[in-house]
Amino acid sequence: MTEAKPIKTPTLPDAQTVTEVKHYTDRLFSFRCTRPATLRFRSGEFVMIGLMGAPDPKTGKQKPLLRAYSIASPSWDEELEFYSIKVQDGPLTSRLQHIKVGDEVILRPKPVGTLVHDALLPGKRIWFFATGTGFAPFASLLREPQTYADYDEVIITHTCREAGELTYGAEIIEGLKTNELLGEVIGEGFWKKIKYYPTTTREESAKMGRITDLMRSGEAFADLGVEPICPKNDRAMICGNMAFNLELKEMLEDYGLEEGANSEPKTYVVEKAFLD
Repeated sequence: MTEAKPIKTPTLPDAQTVTEVKHYTDRLFSFRCTRPATLRFRSGEFVMIGLMGAPDPKTGKQKPLLRAYSIASPSWDEELEFYSIKVQDGPLTSRLQHIKVGDEVILRPKPVGTLVHDALLPGKRIWFFATGTGFAPFASLLREPQTYADYDEVIITHTCREAGELTYGAEIIEGLKTNELLGEVIGEGFWKKIKYYPTTTREESAKMGRITDLMRSGEAFADLGVEPICPKNDRAMICGNMAFNLELKEMLEDYGLEEGANSEPKTYVVEKAFLD
């Protein structure tokens, strides 16, 4: 982790200054940056962030290179946090992975998204289903007081290829146990409502397997000590790669859940902007 440095005045349009960078594996890193004073968002939403592209060979002009990123920090945080994959030949992430404290990133302050509490009908238990960096919006929602006011139980599943890729999520959840601010706002021991279910698909770990397979076999429900998903009690949010999203959508609908939206709340939602 790099140390914070004095924040300088931004020189790019919509620029924010990087205040912290942390690398987890050769494929994953997170960073924090300043938050515009005017930015308001709901925990679980995403924004467009990026860097200036290379100069045009003919004109010399530069255009912003932007991608959708879920905000991993909760709506009350004074800074913004993001969790990113590293793609060596990716137009943006090949460069973004090398940012340092004091560098600038472009942030378009127009948050949107479906992974918000407003898009779900009231329920007793909320499921957060994530693969890879799809954990990011849930890092926000796990630190959002409304999550614990709305639900008696919070289940977060996180499936990755290798054990090291689970580190970010595990640290977020462990940090909740000593978060004095949330403890005061929500109530002491609020984190006991969480059931965390990490799995890996390639590297050996405490729990191997794809979450969808573990649900089909009933193993996941047995491990968690809960009844299978039902539309009366359960609500769900999905954020993962496209194949995972489609497979889990079909499974949830087989359980009787219906896809909701900001304009029409129902029993589950899926983030369409995320690509792992």
